[in-house]
Amino acid sequence: MSRSRPLWWAAGLIAVVGAGLAGLAFGPVPLPPAAVATEILNLIPGVRVESGLNPREAAVLLQLRLPRVVLGLLVGAMLALAGGAYQGVFRNPLADPYLLGVAAGAGLSATAVIALDGPRTLLPAAAFAGALAAIGLTYLLGAAGGGDRSPAALILSGVAVAAFLQAGQVWLMQRHVEDLREIYSWLLGRLATGGWGDVRLLLPYVLVTAVVVLAHRRELDVLTVGDEEAAGLGLHPQRSRLILVAAASLGTAAAVSVSGLIGFVGVIVPHAVRLLVGASYRAILPLSMLFGAAFLALADLIARTAAAPAEVPIGVVTALFGAPFFALVLRTNRRVAL
Repeated sequence: MSRSRPLWWAAGLIAVVGAGLAGLAFGPVPLPPAAVATEILNLIPGVRVESGLNPREAAVLLQLRLPRVVLGLLVGAMLALAGGAYQGVFRNPLADPYLLGVAAGAGLSATAVIALDGPRTLLPAAAFAGALAAIGLTYLLGAAGGGDRSPAALILSGVAVAAFLQAGQVWLMQRHVEDLREIYSWLLGRLATGGWGDVRLLLPYVLVTAVVVLAHRRELDVLTVGDEEAAGLGLHPQRSRLILVAAASLGTAAAVSVSGLIGFVGVIVPHAVRLLVGASYRAILPLSMLFGAAFLALADLIARTAAAPAEVPIGVVTALFGAPFFALVLRTNRRVAL
């Protein structure tokens, strides 16, 4: 399997380029893919090639589609990387980036801003703060029973915190039914309003999370054998788990703050990569970033073209792929080494 990994690296890079180009070329205003690629080359300093696009088409490409596609690639890469890290930390192929309450915390905060008529510019910051607060509550609750913060304790704590925060969210939604359409639009995920400001906001978190998680991917391979065995091999399981969960949660919170709650990416992509390249997180994590980016870019393309000129929430599209995928996971998780 290791001999074929360079081929999967090439496939991942091709998938990212292909998905990005498709996202830029297709939509309510179709653009020639060759002209799109040429116009993108013109963004390189010192390069100037005639693309054949008129000013209106160039504006659609550079001002509307390009930031949206770049944002989709970043969010997809981030959610897939975080999902892979969570699956390694908790030794569970069904773990996803929302396991410890990130989605519930972000959802409650975003719902509060919308329902209480707060400035919509506060949505990303509120969602980010709510997601981090939920993670903090989960860790505090996980330590309340003795401070071991084992994977099982953290998972149970995450379930409890998510249930509590979701109850508050439902209460707000019932009290402000006139805002339900806008609330659900955020909860189901959207990249329609994405711009370069969101890209600049998300990019530093993507870089930090990717550097930290990828630097610890060998430790994830050790953690899969269990805490006692990992400690015997010289690893500090609690510290490694804290670093990985903190980094993955930070990146997830940042992604959610600009895209809303897009589900299943963190489950589908890392597990599919595991089936293709084997159980080593040295390959799973970086390849998950590539295929996660391509997956979400294509999902966004489907979301904005399937019912054009209307848009399908991107969370609905990912769920259409994710729900059947759970059946595959349930059939294979006993046969795949974690």
